[in-house]
Amino acid sequence: MNGSDKLWGIDLGGTKIEGVVLASAENPEVLCRHRVPTEANQGYEHVLGQVQKLVNVLQNETGESPQRIGIGTPGICMPSTGLMKNCNATALNGKPMKADLEKLLGIEVRMANDANCFALAEATMGAVKQDFPDAKVVFGVILGTGVGGGVVVNGQLINGRHAIGGEWGHNYLPGFEGRDCFCGKKGDNESVLSGPSLEWYYAQQSGQQKPLKEIVTLAREGKDAVAVATLDRLIAGFGMAISVVVNILDPDVIVIGGGVGNISELYTKGVEAIAPNVFDGTFEGAVVKPKLGDSAGVFGAAFL
Repeated sequence: MNGSDKLWGIDLGGTKIEGVVLASAENPEVLCRHRVPTEANQGYEHVLGQVQKLVNVLQNETGESPQRIGIGTPGICMPSTGLMKNCNATALNGKPMKADLEKLLGIEVRMANDANCFALAEATMGAVKQDFPDAKVVFGVILGTGVGGGVVVNGQLINGRHAIGGEWGHNYLPGFEGRDCFCGKKGDNESVLSGPSLEWYYAQQSGQQKPLKEIVTLAREGKDAVAVATLDRLIAGFGMAISVVVNILDPDVIVIGGGVGNISELYTKGVEAIAPNVFDGTFEGAVVKPKLGDSAGVFGAAFL
């Protein structure tokens, strides 16, 4: 196979950096896959070196070198400045990482944040590709420690002028009193719907700290009124927040990733809560679980 057909991807996380080489876009067989620690506490230059080390490992195993590489990041690279921002690996913030990696590796680098890579992977390899092959518009949702999203149209990622395409996590969610969000807002989707925010709400109302998994179990048993209210808050907030996306993009498929996305009520009561908030009062799109697990980030990076 021509080496140029292969897709090379790197998923740069806060604790690990994972790399993969796929046979081709049409046949995304995994040819090799490796991880190295990020070790961001050792500084920006060290992280760049770890990426280079990983690329060298992939090159040695495949016997080939990439013509370009996709990299998923824990933040975004501003197109206007080329500088990183909003990275939980804070050593990367304010740095021209794309330019520096292109110089270090000697090849073109394409970047997107982790939520965008998740959406792209599920659209091109995962749940959407497998079960909804005719879908044109896909919205990938991250509901976990944070809240984010990505938009894929006709197999292409919508990154946007400010590299925040699909970043619904920081839209204001009216009618919900949320905790303070790192972005400076209070009452946005992340401050209401993320796992820590749901736990915060339960603690505020009950005076007790409990993990979300236990709160959901108590809600299903119906013996804890605050737990029931917490789950109801998730369902109502999800329906309202997603309706904004539906009104703007009208996606064929919505894929939900992240730990909160494992709550089964999102796919029943949560879906039912979308339609009343949509422009014409109907919602016929599919809302599904992902199929790629923790592979979505690195696969999506490769498809960049």
